[in-house]
Amino acid sequence: MKRTAAALAAVGALALGMGAAQAADPLKVGFVYVGPVGDFGYSYQHDQGRQAVEKKFGDKVKTTFVESVPEGADAERVIRQLAQTGNDLIFTTSFGFMNPTIKVAKQFPNVKFEHATGYKRADNVATYAARFYEGRYVAGVIAGKMTKSNVIGYVGSFPIPEVVRGINAFMRGAWSVNPDVKVKIVWVNSWYDPGKEGDAAKALIDQGADIMVQHTDSPAPLQVAENRGIKGFGQASDMIKFAPKAQMTAIVDHWDEYYIDRVQAVMDGTWKAEDTWHGLKEGMVHMAPFTNMPDDVAALAKETEDKIASGDIKIFAGPIYDQAGELRVKEGEVAPDEMLLGMDWYIKGIDAELPK
Repeated sequence: MKRTAAALAAVGALALGMGAAQAADPLKVGFVYVGPVGDFGYSYQHDQGRQAVEKKFGDKVKTTFVESVPEGADAERVIRQLAQTGNDLIFTTSFGFMNPTIKVAKQFPNVKFEHATGYKRADNVATYAARFYEGRYVAGVIAGKMTKSNVIGYVGSFPIPEVVRGINAFMRGAWSVNPDVKVKIVWVNSWYDPGKEGDAAKALIDQGADIMVQHTDSPAPLQVAENRGIKGFGQASDMIKFAPKAQMTAIVDHWDEYYIDRVQAVMDGTWKAEDTWHGLKEGMVHMAPFTNMPDDVAALAKETEDKIASGDIKIFAGPIYDQAGELRVKEGEVAPDEMLLGMDWYIKGIDAELPK
């Protein structure tokens, strides 16, 4: 009887010990990046968010990241590998990771996934994005004031709604202060290719552009602007150290709080597959300091930023016509998010042809 009691006690102690060990297991969180963390742009900012998670939770989490993952079959392989190796929460941070994320999520229903900039969700797949276009409107106001040639050069990655929406927002900002501005656009069909990005910037400057804008992830276009003596804007992170004389501001993606909140939700058991789309108001988009411009332009930029955050400026308020002259948003109305998320058309006044 004593031996039985002792054995039961030993088993109970072992079970308690195992339970304590299991309770102490860290939450495993994976991140998939389309570019290198050293791009000092989009992927760099996501990795800053990952590091913020580690700083906040310490040994309660274990994070892993995979960088420079091409969109397509490689992405599916990497996402599946992260799920197979025990990650509880996986962030896939590029638009082209959308279908691979959905496919892998079906195979791992107990793993939670978060996809950035996409629109497909499932019971275990949430979506999130920043309203980058709000910062692009501010940049457009600055460009409209600062250009002398009235020609803006724009280096685009892919003609997807996120990028097209940004071009439209930028031009609405520019036209709000200078109706004579024109934009020339070069598509490089890559998120991160410093060589192509730099060559595109040089070609645009040769065509008369004296302001450089980009929706690509390396500092190359801004560095070309610096070397050629024109002004420009940083992308996704503050790139001032790469172009101290050229950068007027940067549209900074700030993911720290979002990543911390979502990790906390998993820990608390409150995580839900929802959509989050935040901007200047919520702090997911920041503007880098306004510099290399007159004080009055900086003041106007700050005023514009504040009015967007407060809702006093509605970037896509009607009337809005597309290139073909079709009325897309009536006067007195504002384009709904559904329209913005699927925006695959240029607004009236942009002369460039949109690739299909």
